[in-house]
Amino acid sequence: MIVGSVLLSAEGASQVAAQDGETLPPAVARHMAASDRIQLDGLLDEVVWQAAPVSSGFRQQEPDEGAPATERTEVRVVYDETTLYVGITAFDSDPDAVIARVLQRDRVMQGAVFGRFNFTTDDGVAILFDTFHDHRNAMIFATNPNGAEFDALLSDEGREVNVDWRGVWRVAAKRTADGWSAEFAIPFRTLRYPSGAGAATWGFNVFRSIRRKNEDVLWRSWSRNNEGFNRVSRAGHLEGLSNLPRTGVNLELKPYVLGGVAQTRNVLEALDADGQFDVGFDAKYEIRPGLVLDATLNTDFAQVEADDEQVNLTRFSLFFPEKRDFFLENSGIFQFGDRGFFEPPPYLLFFSRRIGIAPEGEVPVLGGLRLTGRVGAQRIGVLNVVTDGAFGRPRANFAVARVTHDVGTNNYVGAMITDRRTLDGWNTTGGLDWSFWPDPRLVFNGFVSATATSGDGGEGSAFRGELDYTSDFFGFNLSHLSISPDARADMGFITRTDIRRSRAFFRITPRPRALGLRSLTLRWSSSHEMRTDGTLQDWIIGPTVNPTWNSGENFNTDYQFGFTRLDRDAAISGVPVPAGDYDTWFFGFRGATSSNRPVVLSGNARYQSIYDGDITTIGGSVTLIPNANVSAVLGYSHNRIDLPGGALDADIGSLRFAVAVTTQLTADALIQYNQATNELSANIRFNFIHTPGSDLFIVLNEQRGTSESLWDLNTRSTVVKVTYLARL
Repeated sequence: MIVGSVLLSAEGASQVAAQDGETLPPAVARHMAASDRIQLDGLLDEVVWQAAPVSSGFRQQEPDEGAPATERTEVRVVYDETTLYVGITAFDSDPDAVIARVLQRDRVMQGAVFGRFNFTTDDGVAILFDTFHDHRNAMIFATNPNGAEFDALLSDEGREVNVDWRGVWRVAAKRTADGWSAEFAIPFRTLRYPSGAGAATWGFNVFRSIRRKNEDVLWRSWSRNNEGFNRVSRAGHLEGLSNLPRTGVNLELKPYVLGGVAQTRNVLEALDADGQFDVGFDAKYEIRPGLVLDATLNTDFAQVEADDEQVNLTRFSLFFPEKRDFFLENSGIFQFGDRGFFEPPPYLLFFSRRIGIAPEGEVPVLGGLRLTGRVGAQRIGVLNVVTDGAFGRPRANFAVARVTHDVGTNNYVGAMITDRRTLDGWNTTGGLDWSFWPDPRLVFNGFVSATATSGDGGEGSAFRGELDYTSDFFGFNLSHLSISPDARADMGFITRTDIRRSRAFFRITPRPRALGLRSLTLRWSSSHEMRTDGTLQDWIIGPTVNPTWNSGENFNTDYQFGFTRLDRDAAISGVPVPAGDYDTWFFGFRGATSSNRPVVLSGNARYQSIYDGDITTIGGSVTLIPNANVSAVLGYSHNRIDLPGGALDADIGSLRFAVAVTTQLTADALIQYNQATNELSANIRFNFIHTPGSDLFIVLNEQRGTSESLWDLNTRSTVVKVTYLARL
């Protein structure tokens, strides 16, 4: 307790300073006169910009917490009857040193671990709107000096970040003699906000990255003590908004037309060709302010990027992330369970890839409805999707219902139910979850759930509690997860049943002023797992050391040792492992050069002694970004399994290549090689955004490789898809 009191006291001054930021003046939006016009060219040279109130006073989060930004930033907000405009002037004392290598959409930022946002390679600015002022959820829009677009949805203060959401808006940026500037034009229909006349106050924040200095500055919420851009409750305010427009029907229709041809190798080793023609549509209707109904009919995902190849070096299932637009939008409301860190999720009540995807391939989605949004203090989500029969499986109905209720400033309690039904049977799950913040740096999360299935078995339960404390210098995470033997979630993801797992993580992050270091993070982690009857299964413990430098380089090394027990025979990528008790230890490292350079190198290696043998992984990548129009990433990973039951080499190579002619015309290629399956695959996508929210896609897929030759063609397809967004 004495140690805890000292740590809290030592951080007190910084925390008070962050809280004082709430008393600073709000940003003020100015209503444009009927005669005012803005030409969206990135230059704030119109009269309306000069008359708008200016917000400035940015402070550093990195490298010198709380110090004034080394470069000045000015923010102006104006609006008319249809659109909110944000103008940002990013002054720079060395404008020729401003970094701008990204032109493609959705590449300016990335959602990092723990919900924090980072700019990838460039200078950039990002704006945050908490339009319902619920201090929990927000929309984010960002750009760089090239005018590349990025947007995201942030839920529960960064607990869930959806970087795949795609809003309808525009931005333009321009480099100037004083640095660079940007103009955002965001339709009010895209923002969504409560109804009602009169004045409105929104949560608001602005984040700027000065990449060559690796300097991050914010208008508000700049403290490192569990603040930052993702902490919506610590954002500032935007005032001056009044009598905001309400649309009449507020209906969006997005039909598509698709045509293509596919070739597949048959049992006679010949190629069968099949033509394809399809039509369908998505619709979006705002039932009431903040409550949106989405419908999809004959849903198609032809434009979705292929999954990354993976090698399974464990005895548990691999986890592939969702990439389909319909399931990504507003997906944060449907999050329930334990997503884990640097591992497949231990327990998710709902995992959208259970819908429309089978081990054998894609399952047709006949249609679906989704209702998401906010009603008073409640966030709700309802989803129902019907898939056709495929691969010997019958037609299925998938249903999810989710609600969370706000408690106090940024706490909630929630509930969720999922149900999957076919003519062969059903599986239903349900649970309650919560999140409470007794202190801005301390959060208590958890859930309880139960499962039920037709026929024998499938009736189980799960529980998890987590206590997390995060400040700049010190942090800890304590958690306990229990999953019963018969727990079954057909619409979710469960890595392992019949388990009780307790984990503890402790961290200190000193910031020594030596060797060019920005921070030196030291972690100690431990995990202990038992069966629900108390039988020991696994334990592991060890340290991690993670230095980062002011130049942007980073390095991470860890060593852990422990014990694992197999109750029954298992297999690691097909290599048999007999039941028994095994000692284990591993040593690994990974590192990368700074992303602000045109050439970025990364590498990793890991050696693990386990199952009376060893597993070795060595990998690396080279990223080339010579200019804003071209980028390439070449990666390779060598994986070696050497156990008493056998040995296996499983290498994976990949090449990602991107060309951006403009921010609206881009091409991406992903070429992958998997040694274990002797397969070579290519996924090439051309995308032309002909109007905001409307696309032309040309997608080529090819897969080669048999046991006899890597070059034998298995499948090849070409698809052309056109979408058009109509806002009524």
